[in-house]
Amino acid sequence: MPIESRRVVVGQPAGDVARVLVVLPALNEEGSVAQIVAQVRAAQPEAAILVVDDGSTDRTAAVAHGAGADVLRLPFNLGVGGAMRAAFRYARAHDVAYVVQVDADGQHDPAEITALLAAAESADVVVGARFAGRGSYQARGPRRWAMRLLAVVLTNVTDTRLTDPTSGFRVAGPRAIPVFAQHYPEEYLGDTVESLIIAHRVGLTIAQVPVEMRVRAAGNASQSPLRAAVYLARVAIAVLLGLVREVPATDPRDLLPRGAA
Repeated sequence: MPIESRRVVVGQPAGDVARVLVVLPALNEEGSVAQIVAQVRAAQPEAAILVVDDGSTDRTAAVAHGAGADVLRLPFNLGVGGAMRAAFRYARAHDVAYVVQVDADGQHDPAEITALLAAAESADVVVGARFAGRGSYQARGPRRWAMRLLAVVLTNVTDTRLTDPTSGFRVAGPRAIPVFAQHYPEEYLGDTVESLIIAHRVGLTIAQVPVEMRVRAAGNASQSPLRAAVYLARVAIAVLLGLVREVPATDPRDLLPRGAA
């Protein structure tokens, strides 16, 4: 059974609404999730924190709940895209203004959230970019080739300079949340690549902020050698799907000019 939230929104008095919801999609991250929840709380004390337990077989949900986060447990593994779609629906139901996606494995530094939120004041979707002049993060082999090609393609498709379109460290603002709650892609890479194409095609604005990535706090990376070998093909499929699918239907009220009532 899902672990129920102990408050309306974590970190806020009952009946109050958090302006920012930090979401940690997590699959078997019991070794790191409590540490990341604590770091998010320290960096963003007024934010709500939601851990989406994506069908974990370990104690991720219990550990996250014990650390003070609200926990949404999925009955089986949906992938990051499915977990984030559930989170966006949660955010829409709680009238949250900004959703910040942070990995539960510790690679994303919660101290960087402030810069992403600042950029989100003038953009609907903000991506924390690894390859934008900060940090020493490197990807090698086919995965790096795919990232470079993808950066060029997505920059041209979205009319926005994007050096790291596969980054999962990002912010969605008030106009993006209802769109993603309804249409966030669930396929592998869709949650990063195709979601940016969807955002552009429905008229949302996109920006990137240079960030520094860290080494995983615990656990094993999901990117196996086999997945790295097929990465380039999957990237191509994700871009193609984003371009050929119909433009998602949106409520015009969701896309009012920024700042409009």
